[in-house]
Amino acid sequence: MRSMNDASLIGDTLRGVYGQDYPAGVQLIHIDSGSSDGTVDLIKASKPWKLIQILPKEYIPGVVLNRGMRESDSEWVVFLNSDAEPVDARWLSALMKVATSEANVGTAFSRQVPRPDCQAVFAHDYDRCFGPHRESVSWEHFFSMVSCVVNRRAWEARPFREDLQYAEDDEWSRRLKAEGWKVLFAPESLAMHSHNYTLKQAYKRAYGDTFAAAATGTTPARNYNWHYTVFLGAFRDSLRDLAYCRREGRLLEWPHAAAVRFSQRRGKMDGYRAGWKHYGRDSS
Repeated sequence: MRSMNDASLIGDTLRGVYGQDYPAGVQLIHIDSGSSDGTVDLIKASKPWKLIQILPKEYIPGVVLNRGMRESDSEWVVFLNSDAEPVDARWLSALMKVATSEANVGTAFSRQVPRPDCQAVFAHDYDRCFGPHRESVSWEHFFSMVSCVVNRRAWEARPFREDLQYAEDDEWSRRLKAEGWKVLFAPESLAMHSHNYTLKQAYKRAYGDTFAAAATGTTPARNYNWHYTVFLGAFRDSLRDLAYCRREGRLLEWPHAAAVRFSQRRGKMDGYRAGWKHYGRDSS
């Protein structure tokens, strides 16, 4: 479990983890990145198996994920964000049931449901990614590290990259699939998790994701432009949001959704262009 200043949420997450019906029990490893809001006190009170504290400047996703794997000693290692609360006592057993249901499973990930206060634009994304009629099943690839389990043999063959600040889970799971490992979805394993990003945060998140994607992407940077990526992309996204808001009785939230989509699309364009340059893709 990775954490940083999640005192308002981590208590519910910890109670959910320790309240699981999993017969083998839980050995919980925490890596905290310099929390100053009481998060560490809550972790210590839960008497974890291990607590590792690092400075905020030392946090690099792939480095921390690889360390978590090295600090553990089991065949399967579960990753759960400190702000992702197990919905019921079956979260872990349902996740493990899927992970061990087939041969050559590299990782399996839980279904995420948004918090009650989740804004419509972000609730729509969770519905598209994890809902009962999720669009992600037809996407070229989809995976989330927020609540998942990792096969140690798969990780030993393909550790996490340590030079990415965003989308390290997407890049890693794509490599697993390319090597023949399976990436499975566990719809009965439920974790409550969502964020209400500001426009600036929405831009930053989209920027980081596509900056990282440019490291291995095959789409030329020139294809990320104002006409197709920003204007047409935001228009299409907003139309989907309009249908969702109408269906859910949340039409008053649609103007906010449109503003978020525009910010995200700008971030996608700027991030991919910057990443393409940063990783020297022009020269290749």
